[in-house]
Amino acid sequence: MASNTTNNKIRGSHQRLQTLIHHLQSSSNFNSNSTSTNSLQQISNSKPNKVAAVLICLFEDQDGNLRVILTQRASSLSTHAGEVALPGGKRDECDTDDVQTALREAKEEIGLDPSLVTVITLLEPFHTKYGITIIPVVGILSNKDAFSPVLDSAEVEAIFDVPLEMFLKNDNRRAEEREWMEEKYLLHYFDYEVDNKKYVIWAITASILIRAATLLLRRPPDFLEKRPKYWGGVTENDT
Repeated sequence: MASNTTNNKIRGSHQRLQTLIHHLQSSSNFNSNSTSTNSLQQISNSKPNKVAAVLICLFEDQDGNLRVILTQRASSLSTHAGEVALPGGKRDECDTDDVQTALREAKEEIGLDPSLVTVITLLEPFHTKYGITIIPVVGILSNKDAFSPVLDSAEVEAIFDVPLEMFLKNDNRRAEEREWMEEKYLLHYFDYEVDNKKYVIWAITASILIRAATLLLRRPPDFLEKRPKYWGGVTENDT
């Protein structure tokens, strides 16, 4: 009986998420912010060392709220050491597409079995000032209990999850105004504490999650009054 209840809960969670994504994919707002097939083809033909993919791995908590899995990069890394990131990395020559890159990297970094993730869509690419194109891949982890993290200590120091909705709120958020290519923008920082450990989610990771939360939760951030000026799509150039 307990097994049937658990299975029904998993199916119900998956169906709710599928319904949400279907609604977004069919809306004009989502399509205008998604990557077109032509754009994906152009990215696929670019140099592998200039393309990366990250996995926005979503699951529902006991209250039905969407949460996203994040990592803290190892302090021994030569770049962005100790920073919070989404699972992911640069494309390998063996990767057939951006989805495979994101799933492979998540498997290597945190031990997430690709078979547990249902990939729904890809978000619009982010382009860093270092010439790297980052593709956010949205996936659903229907059965969170089936995931037992195994961290690659050379790359990942910690794993945790946060409410997706926090990236639409002013709570625990601060910002700095900066300028890049003669355009001002806000660099967002989100503070989060779990198990007496404090994390700061900022730069391109914050930008990606602001955009993902806006699309998936179907409402604009409380702090972005003027999207063209302060949208996270500008912030990604700061990392």
